[in-house]
Amino acid sequence: MAPMDARRLAGLRTLADLPAAELDALAAVMNQVEIEADTELITHGKDGHLVYFVEQGTADVLTDAGEVARTLGPGDVVGEIAILVTGQRTATVIARTPMVLVGLFEFDFELIRSRVPEFELAMRRSAAERLGSGAQAAT
Repeated sequence: MAPMDARRLAGLRTLADLPAAELDALAAVMNQVEIEADTELITHGKDGHLVYFVEQGTADVLTDAGEVARTLGPGDVVGEIAILVTGQRTATVIARTPMVLVGLFEFDFELIRSRVPEFELAMRRSAAERLGSGAQAAT
């Protein structure tokens, strides 16, 4: 698999403001993930070891009742709460369309964690906003 291009990561809204050195460190460990429509990307209550950044496509975040709480699209992040806070997924996410995602495994994040402090802060802010809003968090 070819290495991820740091410029590609800079094109993602969540990562756009990161320093170049952090983008380079992330690019070295991130991978492209392609998902077919109607695929369950994340399952509520399961262990979470991967954070995704949506590059193309859309997905629905479902409530416990199976209703759509919100829709994810390009630039959105999903999975950070499980990796940084709870260890478990806090919602179910189903792809509405075919998707191209950029994925980061928890193991790889731990390996480079000390080199990406701004990334970690951005992910913690995202997690705190969702957990504080009372909305389904989608991780």
